[in-house]
Amino acid sequence: MAKKTVASLKKADAKVFTKVIRMVKNDKTGGYQFQEAVMAAEEVDKFLSKKA
Repeated sequence: MAKKTVASLKKADAKVFTKVIRMVKNDKTGGYQFQEAVMAAEEVDKFLSKKA
């Protein structure tokens, strides 16, 4: 499955895409969840810095 994702990210576009996975704590249960997103490399810092 990872090969399929990586292959689809390598399009002829000039933008570089990155898959970002962030761990977020759930306030109700106290457990952790994972947020996944595919975005342009320039937006990664903004995504990781914002609170869930």
